[in-house]
Amino acid sequence: MSERSLMDSMARLVPDGARVLDLGCGDGALLAHLQHTKGCTGYGVEIDDAKVLACLQRGVNVLQLNLDEGLSMFGNNSFDVVLQIDTLQHLRNVETMLRETARVGRTAIVAFPNFAHWPNRLSVLRGRMPVTRRLPYQWYDTPNIRVGTYADFEVLAERNGLTITDSFGLQDGQEQRLWPNLLAGTAVFKLSQG
Repeated sequence: MSERSLMDSMARLVPDGARVLDLGCGDGALLAHLQHTKGCTGYGVEIDDAKVLACLQRGVNVLQLNLDEGLSMFGNNSFDVVLQIDTLQHLRNVETMLRETARVGRTAIVAFPNFAHWPNRLSVLRGRMPVTRRLPYQWYDTPNIRVGTYADFEVLAERNGLTITDSFGLQDGQEQRLWPNLLAGTAVFKLSQG
């Protein structure tokens, strides 16, 4: 799935005019898109200097923070939507950040590469780590510190007292609601505090 396709799919989940916090916002493209097309406001959070500069150049409000240190600077329900798109697999404190994401936002949207997608399974059966559009790195140079599956995330959300209000997979820009753990390269979950 292209970055643009993922961005469009995520934008469909955010209500017009929402106050948004985008965790691990990268260059700010998604938040800028939400500002221009949906009238959203809010902040991005990013640690990388070059990406923070790119956000500022796009006109995106950005805070330079390390997500591994949490979101204690934000109160409960400070935002309508908190996005965690392709961030989960880079975090050391996944459970804490999931709870914090749901605490800070009325709604949380989490998306990540689904390691159980059938081409990934086939690669592992062949004795190799997968290299795909969603997992484009070799095992030795990946920025991902973990991989997860759609099915694993359902268990993790329940274990942390989070309510899944919607979930589906994305494949080639299309929602995949039938067997998303097998047929989708991206897992998408909409969450709230339990």
